[in-house]
Amino acid sequence: MSEAAQPTTGSSSHADSRWDDFKVLWHLLFRPVRGNTHGERLESFYEGQASYYDSFRSRLLHGRSELISWIDFPDQGVWVDFGAGTGHNLFSAEQESKKLSQVHLVDLSPSLLKVAASRIADRHLSNVTLHHADATKFQMPENSVDVVTFSYSLTMIPDWFESVLIANRILKPGGLIAVTDFHVSRKHAGTERRQHGWLRRNFWTLWFASDNVFLSSDHLAMLNRRFDTVRCEERLGSVPYMPLMKAPYYLFLGRKPSNDC
Repeated sequence: MSEAAQPTTGSSSHADSRWDDFKVLWHLLFRPVRGNTHGERLESFYEGQASYYDSFRSRLLHGRSELISWIDFPDQGVWVDFGAGTGHNLFSAEQESKKLSQVHLVDLSPSLLKVAASRIADRHLSNVTLHHADATKFQMPENSVDVVTFSYSLTMIPDWFESVLIANRILKPGGLIAVTDFHVSRKHAGTERRQHGWLRRNFWTLWFASDNVFLSSDHLAMLNRRFDTVRCEERLGSVPYMPLMKAPYYLFLGRKPSNDC
């Protein structure tokens, strides 16, 4: 290819990316979400954007790959990823995951799991199982899992409390739970927590709720209470096409107490 032709290709690629972003934004802002159950509503939301889901989300869902890098995956261990979507977490730890005996990707959206399945097949990963399942009803033996992850999924699970209890139940004593998600602080945050002002708490709660993403000041409190905190950080992340706005999010790594059997 000549040097003169290269800028045209780059411009075309950039235009394609912008067009994909436009389609995602249309689904986020204008497309009505329909369905009688949480699963139906989730699929209604994602089915039209699954094929170009990752490009836009990579600039919105901060901290995912970093969180996965915090995890020490044990040889022949078992990993359950709740709300796995297109498999971003798995592919962030692709080499590490190959030493695991089992990887379970759990999601309620068939469209997102279809993308994950195609990528897994392309990489010939034989230890990965996909589950079209509800995180609040997922079944595995007690004390059988080494690592559980939630990556921007707790805010999309109506009964998120139950999903955390299930994670605690299936984790082995000493097993790790890693979570990253959007959140807002309590009105009067604890001294060790970041304090968000009234505008930030209310704006982001309402903005995300329009897409059935429900920010909560209780997620971190629950995680810190239920698990031994290994590492916890609260941050602000940029939002595509909103250059002056920063959305609050956190990264949490915890360990199931060794005496919790």
